[in-house]
Amino acid sequence: MSISKVIKKYKINEQPNDFIFWQSKTIEERLDALEQIRKEYNLWRYNAEQRFQKVYRIIKRA
Repeated sequence: MSISKVIKKYKINEQPNDFIFWQSKTIEERLDALEQIRKEYNLWRYNAEQRFQKVYRIIKRA
């Protein structure tokens, strides 16, 4: 069994709407996709995983 490559061409004013696609996904699937995009961008842009820049501590004053 082989998978064939499918390419579809659209005129710029006839492109399908991505909004409908993403609305069909659950919130968890959308957040997972966003996190994947963020990780790929950080690897491409900074060649490293994103980490916390600083650690902050909240101290209550009297």
